[in-house]
Amino acid sequence: MTYCVGLRLDRGIVFASDTRTNAGVDNVSIFKKMHIWERKGERLLVLLSAGNLSVTQSVVSLLNERLHLAADGSEPSLMTVETMFQAARLVGQTVREALADQDEAARENPGLFSASFIFGGQIEGDIHRLFLIYQEGNFIEATKDTPYFQIGEHKYGKPILDRVTVAPMRMGEAAKLVLISFDSTLRSNLSVGLPIDLLIYRKDTLTIGEQRRIEAEDPYFRKLSHAWSEALRDAFARIDEYEALDAGGPPPISLVPSKPPAKEEA
Repeated sequence: MTYCVGLRLDRGIVFASDTRTNAGVDNVSIFKKMHIWERKGERLLVLLSAGNLSVTQSVVSLLNERLHLAADGSEPSLMTVETMFQAARLVGQTVREALADQDEAARENPGLFSASFIFGGQIEGDIHRLFLIYQEGNFIEATKDTPYFQIGEHKYGKPILDRVTVAPMRMGEAAKLVLISFDSTLRSNLSVGLPIDLLIYRKDTLTIGEQRRIEAEDPYFRKLSHAWSEALRDAFARIDEYEALDAGGPPPISLVPSKPPAKEEA
């Protein structure tokens, strides 16, 4: 499986993806799920992928082929579209094309060939934007009310994002938040694994702010994981314990409605 996160804030976007791909307990591999197109000073585009590996690789290959086919300007590519919305539409069209190329077995079993994508970045003249692209090729955009997207095994890393994310937060805080979300997922799901690819984009720079691969022995990630575990234990210990009813707690609440008082006889 996979876990990928894109977090759009006032100051920029944080992207992160794991690298584990498995086809059974005895067939585990590492594949890059973060793909980048950059022209410094003009555009920075990032695509995170989850799902069937043959489909996601086909999408990336088709997008790269279009860079060469569109050199004469006859066809749009990620390097020629003028807005992030147009770029998201192009990715969606490419997803549909990749799925259409699958054989009959794939069309009869769409669940086995599912794929989803997080796509974001900035093009000169446009704001920084983030999209979630479905396998049907349609997409939605992140907003201040919903500033992040997850794909893959998202349920374990979602609670911390829901509780902590605020649009004005600093990029260093956002990177810490995303990595804590990954730590929670790694602890609860063996199908998601290190290394983690992390990219920080600061708005209007039109270039990569920071990009790194976090390995199992990464000192910051190990420190973060330990500190988060200790913080959770400390917070748990500080919360009042539940008091059983036989230990002086409040009386039980009856859920049976009381009978109305009997009428007095005349």
